[in-house]
Amino acid sequence: MIKKKLQVFVSSTYTDLKEERQAAVEAILKSGHIPAGMELFTAGNQSQLDTIKRWIDESDVYMLILGGRYGSVEPNTGLSYTELEYDYAGSKDIPHFAVVITDGALDAAVKIRGKEVLEQDHPDRLKTFRAKVLAKISTFFGDKKDIKLAVHETLSDFLLRHNFTGWVSGADIQDTKPLMNEIARLTEEKNQLVDKLRKAEQAKPKQKSSSNQEEFCELVKLFTETQIETRVFNDAGDNKPKQFSLIKAIDVLQDQLVMGPTNSVEADEIDQFLFFSVCPKLEIHGLAGKEKVPSVQWRRYSLTPRGLEFVAFLNKLVKKNLADPKK
Repeated sequence: MIKKKLQVFVSSTYTDLKEERQAAVEAILKSGHIPAGMELFTAGNQSQLDTIKRWIDESDVYMLILGGRYGSVEPNTGLSYTELEYDYAGSKDIPHFAVVITDGALDAAVKIRGKEVLEQDHPDRLKTFRAKVLAKISTFFGDKKDIKLAVHETLSDFLLRHNFTGWVSGADIQDTKPLMNEIARLTEEKNQLVDKLRKAEQAKPKQKSSSNQEEFCELVKLFTETQIETRVFNDAGDNKPKQFSLIKAIDVLQDQLVMGPTNSVEADEIDQFLFFSVCPKLEIHGLAGKEKVPSVQWRRYSLTPRGLEFVAFLNKLVKKNLADPKK
């Protein structure tokens, strides 16, 4: 696993908490993480606050050390720069925690350093800010050891509960150049295969369709000119044979053709007409073929696949002509 280093922004008032800040920095470094803030940022004006906000945005964790002073006040909001930093970190949902000085530790600091560690101008604002901080993740400190312990425990807990971006060493980052080269090689290989397949498809000879439209059109013309005599289409009582075109016989009697006319003794006049007068002409053009029926003496004509396609073509042609009488 790549070990992530967290950037921890440390915020506090400045002159009264130098040693405490240093203790926090040492603990952050000892934990293997990166401190930010420190003495680099002494709050004092709006442009400085904007710079601090950018550093908070780039940090993974925000830490507040709250002592006995409220700090310099920003004139527009009436809040200290330290409180503005704390609120900003909360508004950005940056994981944050605070260490707050105990009353005993503050009294001890007063005895050693005097009232410079106490808030003289805005004690009420400090009290309100302290209550806000203690309402969230915070702990008390009496000395520098408490601060270091809070840093170690809190950062360890945050690492378990949050998915940080963090910072990683360049040595821990996988070199993606070989992977990118392999992807480029495979992409080029794929493109070459696609190009070969396209060329092969273009060079592949086109299969000639068995239902060539031009050939069927020629057959329709030929069968229209071919005349045959029959009484099949006569009215009742009219026994004189009459001439009809072969294409009419195929069109009108196509159902019987598909069923297959026979030369059996039981065949009716239509079957006999188709078997002896129509199918032989279709057979010449590969549209029909004669077959022997097992266990009987008679035979049957049946349409070939090409013959079935021709009948289908004829049906489409007839429907087209009916839809457009001009054709």
